Amino acid sequence: MSYFRKLTNEVNRLTQMFGRDDKWLIVINADPDAMGSALALRRIMARRVADVGIARVNEIKRPDNLAMMRFLRIPNVMLTPAVKAQYDHFAMVDSQPTHHPDFKICDFSVIIDHHPVKPEFPVKAAFADIRPDYGATSSIMTEYLYNMRIRPGKLLATALVYGIKTDTQSFERHFIEADVKAFSYLAKCADMQVVRKIISSEYHRHWLKYFSKAFRKMRFVGQRGLFVYMDNLESPDILVMLADFFTRVHGLSWNVLCGVIKKQVVVIFRGDGIGRNMGHVASKVFGDIGSAGGHRGAARAEIELEKLGGKPVEEFLYKRLTGKKLPTKEKCPI
Repeated sequence: MSYFRKLTNEVNRLTQMFGRDDKWLIVINADPDAMGSALALRRIMARRVADVGIARVNEIKRPDNLAMMRFLRIPNVMLTPAVKAQYDHFAMVDSQPTHHPDFKICDFSVIIDHHPVKPEFPVKAAFADIRPDYGATSSIMTEYLYNMRIRPGKLLATALVYGIKTDTQSFERHFIEADVKAFSYLAKCADMQVVRKIISSEYHRHWLKYFSKAFRKMRFVGQRGLFVYMDNLESPDILVMLADFFTRVHGLSWNVLCGVIKKQVVVIFRGDGIGRNMGHVASKVFGDIGSAGGHRGAARAEIELEKLGGKPVEEFLYKRLTGKKLPTKEKCPI
């Protein structure tokens, strides 16, 4: 019995897509799972096509993601029309064409992803392998490498391990047995010391000021909830960092961090995964006025600032979340 599922038909169909004179560009919305998956597909293509590159549609600002790029030597550039013009075939991993507006400049022939397909946006590509039951696209790509008898080198194995680790939140978020098998298989080849270095690179030095601000502005909701409005911010990554930090506070079962980034209200939800489903909460509270949803323990909502009709942002968000008027700090002590 094979360690992984057999992908004979899928491998044959995928490799038939590649010609010796082809120039392929792998396009991603860069995060650890996407970067690890892109490296794996690049390894698969490497000896089958004339050239293969990786391009991203987003700026990479999170320190851990920057550390991953540096330590694992992940080559990638921003996707622009000039970059696109250098290639004649396009692939996508860990995403779908409707997930980012900048994807529309490419016509994708290969799409491999683990996110659910929305019925109103069916995936159209000559080769598409979408498996929403998987916890990470890196796990899917590991199965392809195994079926093609490609043993990942240390850097590739480390990138895939970190991709699985982040997208499953160290197996605290949704995963299946295939994710566990992929992680176990890769860990034998990966450099786990580098993984620890990447994990420890969580904060920019100039972000430290935001901790002080969050402590001043935080308001407890009931016995186990926390709400913090951070005003205007340079990046939503700051909200993610703070929300992840507050999950480590004993006695809190959920927290909501929010702020305004470039005329858009961003709300980050975190929960312990035991009580309320934060993805459902995000959809219920903000789904009627913006994009909202996520997983049981982690979710996100994004709302155009103009949709608040000039109402004070903090008061509006708190009322939506709790159904109550925003209390004064004196009535909502630390």
